[in-house]
Amino acid sequence: MNMEKIIVIIGACMFALGLVMFYSIRPGEADPGLRLIKNIGTFVGLSGVGLTLGGVLLFLTSRSEPSIKEDYDG
Repeated sequence: MNMEKIIVIIGACMFALGLVMFYSIRPGEADPGLRLIKNIGTFVGLSGVGLTLGGVLLFLTSRSEPSIKEDYDG
């Protein structure tokens, strides 16, 4: 499996985990431990978005394009 695909899969999993961590805590919870979990979920989710975007850009830049064949016989 290409490294780009692995990076995109890991980024998508991090994004999903961040969503679960963020939305599992009800708004207005006063417990500092629960607020910490919600903040960590925000960080993990945003990091997953960045990692996914990085994997997509890596895939797009590493594609091999056909070489240009110049024919000046004419």
